[in-house]
Amino acid sequence: MVAGGQSASAPAIALSVRGLTVRLPDGMERRHAIEDISFDLPRGQILCVIGESGSGKSVTANTVMGLLPKVMQTSAGSITLEGREIVGIAPEELRRLRGQVVAMIFQDPLSALNPLMTVGAQIDETMAAHGIGTPGTRRERAIALLTEVGLPEPALMYHQYPFRLSGGQRQRVMIAMALALEPTVLIADEPTTALDVTTQAQILALIREIQRRKGMSVLFITHDFGVVAEIADSVVVMEKGHVVERGDAEKVLKSPDHPYTQRLIAAVPHLRAEDRPRAAGAGAPAKAEPVLRVRNLVKTYRSGSALFGTQRVVPAVQDVTFDVWPGRTLGIVGESGSGKSSLGRLLIRLMEVDSGEILFGDRDIAALSDAEFRGLRPKIQMIFQDPFASLNPRMTIGTILTVGPIAHGTRAARARDEAKALLDLVGLDARAFERYPHEFSGGQRQRIGIARALMFKPELLVADEAVSALDVSIQAQILELLDGIQRETGVAMIFITHDLRVASQICDEIAVMQKGRIVEFGRPSRIFFHPEADYTRELVAAIPGEHFGEQTRTAAETAARA
Repeated sequence: MVAGGQSASAPAIALSVRGLTVRLPDGMERRHAIEDISFDLPRGQILCVIGESGSGKSVTANTVMGLLPKVMQTSAGSITLEGREIVGIAPEELRRLRGQVVAMIFQDPLSALNPLMTVGAQIDETMAAHGIGTPGTRRERAIALLTEVGLPEPALMYHQYPFRLSGGQRQRVMIAMALALEPTVLIADEPTTALDVTTQAQILALIREIQRRKGMSVLFITHDFGVVAEIADSVVVMEKGHVVERGDAEKVLKSPDHPYTQRLIAAVPHLRAEDRPRAAGAGAPAKAEPVLRVRNLVKTYRSGSALFGTQRVVPAVQDVTFDVWPGRTLGIVGESGSGKSSLGRLLIRLMEVDSGEILFGDRDIAALSDAEFRGLRPKIQMIFQDPFASLNPRMTIGTILTVGPIAHGTRAARARDEAKALLDLVGLDARAFERYPHEFSGGQRQRIGIARALMFKPELLVADEAVSALDVSIQAQILELLDGIQRETGVAMIFITHDLRVASQICDEIAVMQKGRIVEFGRPSRIFFHPEADYTRELVAAIPGEHFGEQTRTAAETAARA
């Protein structure tokens, strides 16, 4: 017997997809979610399926798992799993295969885990549903799995609820659940997209280590070529429901054949050895004073009761000091829990500070009443991480852009003219004015969010993970757009991100935060190539696939231009 409980005569191909086509409901922009796609996942290897949103990656995974929504249908093709055809098999037979032969790690573990059940109960349920073991043996198995995926104090973790865990810990729980029945094929759907760089590196290393130790086959879905470079044996590239390129990972990364693959690789951000060039934009203000001065800022979260000695104290922002200058971008980087998003919320008065100053011009924002701050709010605008959640789905884009300025005294006709001009500036057709947010892609919605922030002609933009959820090519477009807007208007920007490669592209200075404090501050070239703090060195070392590097990227850029 070999790993996964298969005999030595088991097929060399763990998963084979041939001519698979999934039909979309009538009235959609295209007829098929995926059309006539074929690929093989060899036993004991990691196959990465890569492409932008809408390319069909997740539909492919859900089809294999039998988790397609009812409005979609498999209209043609074959899927063989460990030599067994699964297209058209009875639902109860497919349920028996799930977990025991094929299992899945989902992108968002918080929504995939039941918030009303403990971690242990959810792992136990997976085994009990397949009639495995007694409650006692299942508990032992669950704790062993939590130990195997590297969770601290697994016996205590067994009794925890998902909302009490960090993103990385929840993803480890999902991996433990997927491994509970020792499947031979593991499907991982964007399992590291929302994680900070060090947690991402840990999860990738964990999946790779478990895959090698157990001889599993892994279908890994991602839009990040850095992840591909880190773990893939082979690659399938998808565009608009079709497979456009497939092959050995090293070959695809170093000499991609298809123009789409070349464009994706060329768009991958990387650490720049030279600092971002600055050019004086026509609209850049000439004043030499900082737009924002932050001095000794402190914010502490408290929960529970101090009276009974159960109060929990978390220092979110501790003694933070920095300046933000006109026409320049300050990057705030760090892991989840480092305090960067809390800092952003303090700067725009979504939270009250405990102590310290936030000086905007000669006024201390932290000391103003809500009524006093209302007059300054248009000058400090925020670009949010999730543009769909931050746009009112019941309003047209025109209303979303104009309602704020009109409320602050701008005439309606003038606000409409300015909104249409900004839509053009961010690369959207004026016809978008009459449409609704759900009619746009994620990248287009982020452009609308940027236009809304610019409607007030702000002096300071705060961008909180504004490109973290976007495909690499859309991400590159948004970064280029923000750079162009800054050069034209001279607006200052605070760019909060956990992606050091993105920070290197857009920022003039970098503040590295750890546990609420700035542990290092300086120019990107110095921070990323000559870091002084151990923590910064750990962040840089954890960047996935950065080593696949400049030579590959330059070749792809040259091919894409040709």
